[in-house]
Amino acid sequence: MAKISKVVKNEKRKHRVALWAERRAALKTIINNPKSRPEEVDAAVTALQRMPRDASPVRVRNRCSQTGRPRGFVRKFGISRVALRKLALEGQIPGVIKSSW
Repeated sequence: MAKISKVVKNEKRKHRVALWAERRAALKTIINNPKSRPEEVDAAVTALQRMPRDASPVRVRNRCSQTGRPRGFVRKFGISRVALRKLALEGQIPGVIKSSW
């Protein structure tokens, strides 16, 4: 089980990313548009840099929904490899069986 403080901090980051998403996207379109004037691009870059760091979606970490484990995350199931193995062996995940050959 991960530290509760780390899980809570990651949830706050997710909330902040959602809060600033529209403003970030608007500035990114100005920056990436080749027809934008250089003054507009400079102003957009400055505004983007003044935003909170946690507003960037890159800073959000994928964590296991059951244990909070940050490593070994399996996107398809939304849980870590350890939790996936445990649930698969218990038969809790339909269609997933332990392979043998």
